[in-house]
Amino acid sequence: MQQRVLESFDQSKAEAFAGDLMNTLNSAATGLMISIGHRTGLFDYLAKSPASTYEEIARKTGLQERYVREWLNAMVTSKIIEYRPLNKTYYFPDEHAAFLTRAAVPNNLAATFQFLPILGSVEDEIVKCFREGGGVPYSSYPRFHEVMMEESNMTVVFGLIDAILPLVPGLIDKLQAGITAVDIGCGRGRALSLMAKTFPKSTFYGFDFSKEAIADATAEAKKNGLTNLHFEVRDAAKLEDHKRFDLITAFDAIHDQAQPRKVLKGIFNALKDDGVFLMQDIRTSSHVHQNLDHPMGTFIYAVSCLHCMTVSLANDGEGLGAAWGEEQANELLNEAGFSRIEVKQLEHDIMNNYYIAR
Repeated sequence: MQQRVLESFDQSKAEAFAGDLMNTLNSAATGLMISIGHRTGLFDYLAKSPASTYEEIARKTGLQERYVREWLNAMVTSKIIEYRPLNKTYYFPDEHAAFLTRAAVPNNLAATFQFLPILGSVEDEIVKCFREGGGVPYSSYPRFHEVMMEESNMTVVFGLIDAILPLVPGLIDKLQAGITAVDIGCGRGRALSLMAKTFPKSTFYGFDFSKEAIADATAEAKKNGLTNLHFEVRDAAKLEDHKRFDLITAFDAIHDQAQPRKVLKGIFNALKDDGVFLMQDIRTSSHVHQNLDHPMGTFIYAVSCLHCMTVSLANDGEGLGAAWGEEQANELLNEAGFSRIEVKQLEHDIMNNYYIAR
């Protein structure tokens, strides 16, 4: 092995790096506390509350006082919540609430922070994969579909009718007149439910291999009386429908697939001759050096390593990962048979590209 060449040690560079690491450690801890603030509803309560003591906050929320105090102090030291020593009260500024409450959709970043404890819970299994290969299956991720549903509400459901579907010229008119559509990797089906309500003359299907997600989606559709909406437990790699659908969608789903090339080929074959495939997927380059200035670059690669890539590898898959990138996405779409591909972005969604493929 080639020997490493010794270079002069830059003390100032070392100290600056140590400072950065301390900031990273504090930021990671803040992320876990933000997730708790979201799940307990503390952010939502504080956004509507005047400056209050921790005793008052605990009493009004019905939460345990000692835990509330410790959480509040973590939020104060992270400068998310303000503390007023004179009367020992805590205050949540409106400027911060604008990014951390359920009322802030689509800007509620607190919901996204829930991924940190979910991903952290599989660290032991991931370390084992580093040493032995393979991957971690979907079944190892508690609450994943629940959190993905919240994320989807912000990036997909929020802008679906007014922003996402209009990316395809004439699609709204076709949906109003009545077409057949399917969503691949539909999860709990919130996007489909909205489309089925909005376009009653069209027929919608949702395919996902998660029995739990499909059961939830089916129950919700039945509850809402959506007779034009149907869900099936289906492996996307076994999509054998031939020229059946006018519209196929896949929201943040293709890069997780064990066999993405097979999935995309099946999608191409399942479209009618004048049909369209609308794919939302992570907005990155396929080349890491072009992601250095990405505002969520590290988060994307971490989520990929701890979830997207590994769930694919758990099924002996390709392991594309979340940062497969625009270049590779276009390559795989071309390989599947799509010859006309447009890539678009939306202002409310900084994380994703929208691919319109025919």
